Amino acid sequence: MTRPHHDPHRESHNAHNAGWLRAAVLGANDGLLSTSGLVVGMAAAGTDLRVLLLTATAGLTAGAFSMAAGEYVSVSSQADVEQADRAVEARELADQPEQELRELTGIYRRRGLSPELAAQVAHELTAHNALDAHLRDELGITAHNEARPLQAALASAGSFVVGALPPVLIVLLYQGAGLTSLLIGATLALLAALGAVAAKLGGAPMGKGAARVLFWGAIAMGASALIGQLFGTGAVG
Repeated sequence: MTRPHHDPHRESHNAHNAGWLRAAVLGANDGLLSTSGLVVGMAAAGTDLRVLLLTATAGLTAGAFSMAAGEYVSVSSQADVEQADRAVEARELADQPEQELRELTGIYRRRGLSPELAAQVAHELTAHNALDAHLRDELGITAHNEARPLQAALASAGSFVVGALPPVLIVLLYQGAGLTSLLIGATLALLAALGAVAAKLGGAPMGKGAARVLFWGAIAMGASALIGQLFGTGAVG
């Protein structure tokens, strides 16, 4: 009976998460910070709770669609570039295969292989899948990092909604005094947690991730509250 093979040197890396992680973190940060900032400014200006709830909901809806559209367009442009590069490489492999083989051999030599080994590797990889070899080793395009516009758009929109929900729920459920202070405190706490989680998922120190998000969040909240106080008629709380 043959036992299943287990790789004793199996490693876990975070690079393959870079695309969706970037979109998700950006969406959640933007959803939380922009919606909270909007509501804090309105609350500091003395706006009543009904208008605050409408403002928060409108900010959530518009922001989610904006993030999805922006991410889709941006990543689609990257995908277009990758597709164009793929077409160029495929055409060059068909028209001048020997020159492409020499180019691939040169890449491996510059990476430290001996001329004989570089030529052998280039021949074998060309025989296996010439296009994938050139895309990976010449252009840096792999299955892990290729552009996925729809995935990025959905991740951005979904994470924006998740980030924007806390300020909406606070306005909806909290009826007491000190709404502005509560919104600011909750936003900063959630931003710090989000920054720490994002850093953890990306393999970076959690404290550093929390601190850099918290710094900019505090500036944004302070600016929103100040503008509301300057141009409003009185704070809600």
